[in-house]
Amino acid sequence: MSTVARQKPRSGIVVPHPLKWHQRLAASLVYALVRTVSATIRFEWQDNSGMLAGDTAPKEPVTFCIWHNRLALCLEIYRRYVKRHGPERRMAAMVSASKDGGILARVLEHYEVEPVRGSTSRRGRQALLELITWAERGYDLAITPDGPRGPRYVVQDGVLSLAQITGFCIIPISYWLSLKVQVRSWDRFQVPLPFCKCVVALGCPVRVPREATDEEREALRQQLERQLKELTKD
Repeated sequence: MSTVARQKPRSGIVVPHPLKWHQRLAASLVYALVRTVSATIRFEWQDNSGMLAGDTAPKEPVTFCIWHNRLALCLEIYRRYVKRHGPERRMAAMVSASKDGGILARVLEHYEVEPVRGSTSRRGRQALLELITWAERGYDLAITPDGPRGPRYVVQDGVLSLAQITGFCIIPISYWLSLKVQVRSWDRFQVPLPFCKCVVALGCPVRVPREATDEEREALRQQLERQLKELTKD
């Protein structure tokens, strides 16, 4: 996976460089650490989506939307909760095109999640097209609406555009940790501590009609942002 992006002079397509051995090792260690810590966490679930609980849950793919500072446990949540109710489900997730994003992309692969490299500042159009391709294959999608550089807790328009094109409903997700360390980064990234309690909250689905106007899409963006903030307790 990529550490930095490079430009092909003729096609104009930005492609990632492969990870070096020490970066692949770092990704494996991160994966092992997340799995180990997660095994000690007490998870509680609050599902307001009505989309994923029980045998009557619809099988249609969705777009999961979670704040950037909640990335630490998002893959465990998908594995423990979503996959448990739908073992056949598969997911593709947008990952930053930065150097750190390359390591995270490798962690996603350990979880059997397809990484799509891109952001609003790099590979944005290519990443959107790649996500649409995975959507056409029936994959769930995942995106951090305030990533990769913020502002924190502000939903950007990309997730609405993606939902409008694919027809997938957006499922907002957040969680609260009883014990954590917050990194001094723009998003105040949250690192769960062993043996903590994690309360996972899924919000009501947000659908973006294909014929939605700019004004209607902005109203839905505000609705999604409001829901995510209500689900989020720091």
